[in-house]
Amino acid sequence: MRGSVTAPHAPAGHRRTLRAAGVASAALLLPLMGAAPAPEQDSAAGLQGAFASAAAEYHVPQSVLLGVSYLQSRWDAHGGKPSISGGYGPMHLTDAGTAIATAAHPGGATEDARGDQSRAALLLTTHVPRESELPARLKTLTKAAALTGIPAKRLRTDPAANIAGGAALLAAAQRHLGEPLSGDPADWYGAVAEFSGADDAATAAAYARDVFEVLREGERRTTDTGQSVQLTAEPDLVPDTALLGRTGLSAARSEGTECPKSVSCEWVPAPYEEFGQGDYGNHDLGDRPVSQSIRFIVIHDTEGLWDEDLKLVQDPTYVSWNYTVRSTDGYIAQHVKAKDVAWHAGNWYVNAKSIGIEHEGFLASPDAWYTEAMYRSSARLVSYLAAKYRIPLDRRHILGHDNVPGPTTATIPGMHTDPGPYWDWRHYFELLGHPLRATAGDRGGLVTILPDYTANRPQYTGCTAAGEPCAVHGSSEVRLHSRPDASSPLVKDIGLYPKGDDSTIDVNDVGSRVSTGQQYVVAGRQGDWTAIWYLGQKAWFRNPKKQPTAVNASGLVVTPKAGLADIPVYGRAYPEKEAYPKGVPAQSVSPLPYKLPAGQRYVIGDEVPGEYFYAVTFTTDSHRVVVGKDLYYEIQFGHRVAFVRAADVRVERL
Repeated sequence: MRGSVTAPHAPAGHRRTLRAAGVASAALLLPLMGAAPAPEQDSAAGLQGAFASAAAEYHVPQSVLLGVSYLQSRWDAHGGKPSISGGYGPMHLTDAGTAIATAAHPGGATEDARGDQSRAALLLTTHVPRESELPARLKTLTKAAALTGIPAKRLRTDPAANIAGGAALLAAAQRHLGEPLSGDPADWYGAVAEFSGADDAATAAAYARDVFEVLREGERRTTDTGQSVQLTAEPDLVPDTALLGRTGLSAARSEGTECPKSVSCEWVPAPYEEFGQGDYGNHDLGDRPVSQSIRFIVIHDTEGLWDEDLKLVQDPTYVSWNYTVRSTDGYIAQHVKAKDVAWHAGNWYVNAKSIGIEHEGFLASPDAWYTEAMYRSSARLVSYLAAKYRIPLDRRHILGHDNVPGPTTATIPGMHTDPGPYWDWRHYFELLGHPLRATAGDRGGLVTILPDYTANRPQYTGCTAAGEPCAVHGSSEVRLHSRPDASSPLVKDIGLYPKGDDSTIDVNDVGSRVSTGQQYVVAGRQGDWTAIWYLGQKAWFRNPKKQPTAVNASGLVVTPKAGLADIPVYGRAYPEKEAYPKGVPAQSVSPLPYKLPAGQRYVIGDEVPGEYFYAVTFTTDSHRVVVGKDLYYEIQFGHRVAFVRAADVRVERL
């Protein structure tokens, strides 16, 4: 959750300093951005050969080794750099201590996760745990080094050695369970569950089920080093699930959680406490979806490690979110009930209409990668929530934190930019069961942004220091230019840069970027370039036929009504003044600095009434949901969504 804003005005009795969500422990993650030694790789055998060799040496079925590695990393090596939880290589062997030992310590920043005028801005803090505080699941590489005799440095940087280390850990787990090193994959269910590092039986079982699902279905993929790896399908494979009982893992404390049965979920409540003088934290009690609908799910990353973030969300002076998903095994903790309103998005309207899900991760490091186990667990949770609350599975309802608009002009520069350009939206929507694809012919009026994640490698800066290049890496995002020419200036964002400064390629600058799954209206085509309407201007991106970055689509759009030169754009859909009852102060319906000009068209999401959740006291007797008569359309306006008044536009289908 990155971002800083100027402290908003706070009413009397509400002036205090809090710590910001998702940034304590940020210091742990900066080593993940540093350069790593070049990997030592057996180019003759290749990655497929490395799996075969390790399987033979440690007497682990090759399919099991491939299946576990796929769930850990999808067979990617990530250039020898660690994941958010300090996991290295295709087997995600964890060595968080090394990452922490070389961590830089970032400076502070501020944010307003609640997103209205009833709280002061929040002060960021950091904490670096000692090696002894790290759980065993974050130190598996050290154990692999002891089992194999391979130096830790090589296990971190050499994919073949890393695979051997993973095989040794699986064999050790099998022996620990008292089982022979069988050649039958069905006999390895318990060892796979133990390999997950999970603290409870349900999470370990979910992990093992995913691995054996991969084994049954098979996989083929080209990795981040360009190597083709294949796992042949075994559709009739039935694992011995009774072996899970040998692990000795206990059940998770799942009472009271709102999670699907297919994930392991623990209730770790965020406190709702009063501090005196009318002040309280760290969320608001509500009655959703009875009193107001839930229309969005917001995807965040924590900018910190699991254990620290759980401590912070239990701090009554902190902010809150609904769920956290762990990187190593996909374990989920719920903190705020869906009926209540967590403070997570930086926009009070979006907070009141959304569920926020934090993922153990770090947006500014290309190789602080998100694990497959986490993606899958998160997708199961989002599918469950979307079905329960009738939330469409598209990118106008499943938002990144970086897609949430600033509620007012002053807040735009400080809005958050996570989960960032390295979150794999294409893969995520495949796991949601709603793969992104073309929905129109060659000349469709809309486009869906859909680059190949691995092949799409735009340059970013600012991962390690301002202006310094980030490591080249696959990305979900596509850059926008003012002309169909890669050397032309990037499109401007007057909200981010009110003085007219140019957009940049900084990893946190979303002013000239579009993201996978977002849809825009085509404004022109020229050779390998496509233009779209974006922030009130024509924006161009490379879209070659041989390697397209977008596909054609159709859908509903809005354009200003006849006779209007342009119309205002809003960061929240608040009611008109006349809708507010006595005792509820009317909220300003203030437009953002952007305009939607005549002749331009933008893709719409929902039509919604203006709505405001009045909740500025600890007791709920004064809480009100104010619903107006004015209607709004949510639109995909720039990188972030926005709102326009229905009275200002006409709806068309393209």
